[in-house]
Parts: sequence; C-alpha cells; structure tokens
Amino acid sequence: MSNLVEELKKEIASLKTAAQKKNVGVITEISDGVARAEGLSEAGYNELVSLPHDLTGLVLNLEEDSVGIVVFGDYKLLKEGDEVTTTGKILSIGVGENLLGRVVDSLGKPVDGKGTLKTAKDYPIEKIAPGVVFREPVNTPLQTGIVAIDTMIPIGRGQRELIIGDRGVGKTAITIDTIINQKNSGVICIYVAVGQKTSKIALVADILERYGALKHTIIVAAPASESATMQYLAPYAGCAIGEYFMDEGKDALVIYDDLTKHAWAYRQLSLLLRRPSGREAYPGDVFYLHSRLLERAAKLNKDLSGGSLTALPIIETQAGDLSAYIPTNVISITDGQIYLEADMFNAGTRPAINVGLSVSRVGGAAQRPSMKQVAGSLRLDLAQFRSLEAFAQFGSDLDEATKKQLDRGQRIVEVLKQPQYQPTEVEKQVALIWLVTNGHIDDIEITNIANFQEKFLDALSTRGKKLLEEIGKEKTLTDKLTGDLERFVQDFKKGFK
Repeated sequence: MSNLVEELKKEIASLKTAAQKKNVGVITEISDGVARAEGLSEAGYNELVSLPHDLTGLVLNLEEDSVGIVVFGDYKLLKEGDEVTTTGKILSIGVGENLLGRVVDSLGKPVDGKGTLKTAKDYPIEKIAPGVVFREPVNTPLQTGIVAIDTMIPIGRGQRELIIGDRGVGKTAITIDTIINQKNSGVICIYVAVGQKTSKIALVADILERYGALKHTIIVAAPASESATMQYLAPYAGCAIGEYFMDEGKDALVIYDDLTKHAWAYRQLSLLLRRPSGREAYPGDVFYLHSRLLERAAKLNKDLSGGSLTALPIIETQAGDLSAYIPTNVISITDGQIYLEADMFNAGTRPAINVGLSVSRVGGAAQRPSMKQVAGSLRLDLAQFRSLEAFAQFGSDLDEATKKQLDRGQRIVEVLKQPQYQPTEVEKQVALIWLVTNGHIDDIEITNIANFQEKFLDALSTRGKKLLEEIGKEKTLTDKLTGDLERFVQDFKKGFK
C-alpha cells in the first residue's frame, strides 16, 4: 500500500499543467463571406482566426467593439453565436521548387489534379518591400522575344512594366509569349489569373505545356467562380512565391492578369466590411492595395542574394480611357507601360503596341549595347511615320523625302508584326532591325516583307549560324560584323524570289 502511495506522489509531482491563454469571440453577423465578431480584443490586422467546421478566416477590419473577418471556404456553415479564436499567425503560403509546373489556388493548394504538394517553407503573403539600400539598379535585360518590345520598350529584370489596353487586344498573349521565351534563360515565371474564366486558365496551361514552358512556370488560379476573398489574395500569393526564388538568388517573373478584376474584388470586400466608399465606390486605400504589391518587385544587391523579381501587371481599360481611376493609379506605381490599341489591333497590326503612349523608364539601361546601337532611331522613325501617315491621308502632293519616310515607316511596321507563340531570339532581332534601319528591305514589296523576313531568319539559323553566334557574343556590332552582315544579306537577296 505504501508503495502505491509513493507512486501516486511521484505522478502528482511530475504532473505539469499549463494554462493556455486564448482570445475567444463570437460571431454576431455573417453574410456574403464576411463575418463580424465581438470579443476578439487582441486580434491583429491580417491575422488568421479559427472558425467552426475547420474553417479559417482573415481579419481585415479592426473596429472599437468588433472585427471584420473574411471567411475562406463555405461561409454558409457558420451561424451567429459561433466561437472565433485568434491563432497569432499571419496568412502564409507554401513555396519551393516543387510548385514548378503546377496550378495552385490562392492558399497554395493544388487544383490541377496532379496530387499533393510538398513545399520547402512557408512565406507570408503580405510582406514589406525591400528598402532602397537593399536594391541595385536594373541592368540586366528580360527578353520577351517580342521584337517591338525588346527594341523600343525594353524590360529589365527587377522592373515593373504595366501592360494596358481594352479587352481582347492581346494583353495576355504578350505575357504568354514572354513566358515561352524564358525557356532557356533561367527565369522562373509565375502567372496569376484573377477573375478569369476557368476555361481561359486551362487554355493558358495547355498552351504553356504544348510549347514546353510549363516546367518553369507556376500558375496561381483565382477564377471568376472563386470568392472575392480568394481573388483578393491571389496576386499576393503569386508575389510571395516569386519572392522565394528571388531570395534564393534566382530571377523570377510574376504576371498579374489582371489587376482591374483584383480591384473589383477588393471593392466588393470593402463594401461588405462597411468601409466608406470613395471615387467609383472604391475604398480610399485602393492605391495602397496595388502599391504594396508592385513595390515588392526588385533587383536585390549582391549582399542579399542578387536575385530579382520582375512584375508585369495587366490593366483593362474601357474604350481606351487611360485617365480612369485604376489605370492612372497603376501607371503612377509602375516603371512604364505598354499600351495596346484596339484600332491598331483591328487593322491587323499584331502586337498592337502604340509606341507614342508606351514607355519604359528603366529598360534602356538594361538593353544590350548591340540592340541599342541598331534600334536607337527606330522609335523616333515610327513616331514620325505615324504623324506623317495621318497627314498623308489628306491626299496632298508629297515630296520625295516624305514619300521615302512613309515607305520606310510602312516597312518598319511590317517587320514589327509578329505571329503569336513565336518569340524571336535577341541575336535575330538585332540582325532584323539592322536590316530595316539600313534600308536593305526598301526594295522589297510591302506585301512580300513577311515572307522575306521568315526566309531571312531561317537562312540566319542555318547558313548564318556562326554569324548569329558572333552577334550574340559581341557587345556591339563591330565594323567586321557589319561587313559580314552586309555580305550575307547581299548573297541572300540574290537567291530570294
């Protein structure tokens, strides 16, 4: 008996009890995916809260006696009086190499039916952008493979370049071509689809797989069928995935398709959370919504990792109105914009880039010297051609110099036309632009330029392979290279019919 008492004393002495402090509240109101709860005195902004039925919520409103919570999952399972518990955690997403080639939702869960995912670590979805001292100037080009962009509106690694235009003018097409062009460049691509049709997202995934580009791409999907909460989170999730690769010293490219629908989703959430509405019913912090996202794109200095995150946000305009609220917001945040014009698109100019309204504020510093050498006057030539073309429509007599300028401009426009899913290597672009700016196609019929261009690039890939390699190696076009190009063009034109 005494042994039993001793055993009980030992057990009692070794027993450790720990009181767990929890901040618990109750739901007072629930509708449209948004809950209001009282009693959560210690809840923080962007903190995760635990709800019944294994649901999770995100605190987005902090008021005097209540908090506003957006619910992930089926909010209809919840009712007034249900308990809410704070977790002390902020929303994170699993990141890592295993995400490559996969389609995930805004919380990092796979939606492509290819099985579960093991991630390297968790990254917070919201994060403060790197400060100025942690960055270095953008000086490395990110080649899109689109001749009109790489020559006149160059993009550097770490830049934020807006793609803007009406619906159906080829904004997504430009980003898909850019992803395809990164096949052998080592750039990891993240495509964020916000508010798109599920069929469109599936089509993008199919195209990337067909062209061998899905293996270096991650798709974050928040289709139109998803809740406004998931659409609101998607761009931040894609950015967090890209930041992981940037912190690992790699180059990443994140595409937000598109931020107009993202702003719509945020407006919906804000109005449900009873935040005061402002211009066009958007809340007052809609500028901050996009600025805190796009500022995270950076080129880190060598002391950190030397990695970069390039952002290509897309904005949809209504009838070409660049002065609307959201377009002007995002234009002021980014380092330039590529403006696609509906009239040019309908007239058969693809990609339909309006050079006059498009600009890259840092890309020139990241452009290859040889490209800068041959394309220096291209933008000006094209802008002058556009104004002369409008003048010539009046049917007045034109002098010889003006006619020559118009002819050259028409040829430049033809050369800059490019079929979809056929990005062009930078060496070929240099040779092509050199060809047009030096008048080597002035004697080719305009209707025959596309055929001439295709056969010339084929000849460069086969007979002129050594010449192409030299253009790639040399920083600038030397006199020797220019002479070799001259001879190659003359020989090719003799055999061209």
